[in-house]
Amino acid sequence: MADADIPSLIRARYGTAADFKVAGAGDSTLETLLRHRSVRHFLPKKLPPGSLEVIVAAAQSAATSSNLQTWSVLALEDTEHKNKAATLCGDQDFIRQAPLFLIFCADLDRLTKVSAQHGLRGKGLEFTEMFLMASLDAGLAGQNATIAAEALGLGACYVGAARNRPQELAELLKLPPRVIAVFGLAIGIPDPTKTTTVKPRLPQREVLHKETWYAGASEDGPEIQKENLAEYDVTLASFNAGERREGVPAWTQRSARRIETVESLHGRHVLKEVLREKGFNLR
Repeated sequence: MADADIPSLIRARYGTAADFKVAGAGDSTLETLLRHRSVRHFLPKKLPPGSLEVIVAAAQSAATSSNLQTWSVLALEDTEHKNKAATLCGDQDFIRQAPLFLIFCADLDRLTKVSAQHGLRGKGLEFTEMFLMASLDAGLAGQNATIAAEALGLGACYVGAARNRPQELAELLKLPPRVIAVFGLAIGIPDPTKTTTVKPRLPQREVLHKETWYAGASEDGPEIQKENLAEYDVTLASFNAGERREGVPAWTQRSARRIETVESLHGRHVLKEVLREKGFNLR
């Protein structure tokens, strides 16, 4: 990994010079976080011994609401099994190529059994709050896993398509009731011939609000947001041009298309029904 200071990494993240002072320059943790990019090209090599266990230990080190630990993860390394999962997760070859595919699940089965063990009803498990908690716990764990993998010199890519065919994936993985896959994470040794670049994010002033929405300028909020999004369209267009990506729609246009129709959800519109089938009788 080439040396880089924090200010240059922040400039890369926003596609422009940062207009704020940077503390902690040279910190390796910050560098790992700011260097994050999705890696979809892996060498045909297994991970170093112990990598999976260290990554999961890091995942378990994430915060968890009330220490309930309402998530679990499946590690797929068997080629045939991983190929089947890849087909159900958007039919994406980089999943097949990765030596390790983790599938993070919201898991209320464990608490269901703990409740029964003590002769209690577990009525709280029937509420949306608990599914949200489990999904958040899984997300926090997944982020820790990604940071750990990158700290080990590995590459990773999240796979939201693990929700594309949730019932079939649940059957493949033999998930018990009240367990559902929320996302996947492909991990491997990055192919050095396939470089990836840090993709700029929205301007920080668009996502950071101090004290109140748009920090006291709520009346001007719509106009401020319009300017922020227009600026980001330009920033991302410049990034795509630098990556020689021709014909990529502006971010606002692409995002609007992504939520335009039921079909654009790629099968995830059935998730509510699948949750019911899997025993998540949420209210």
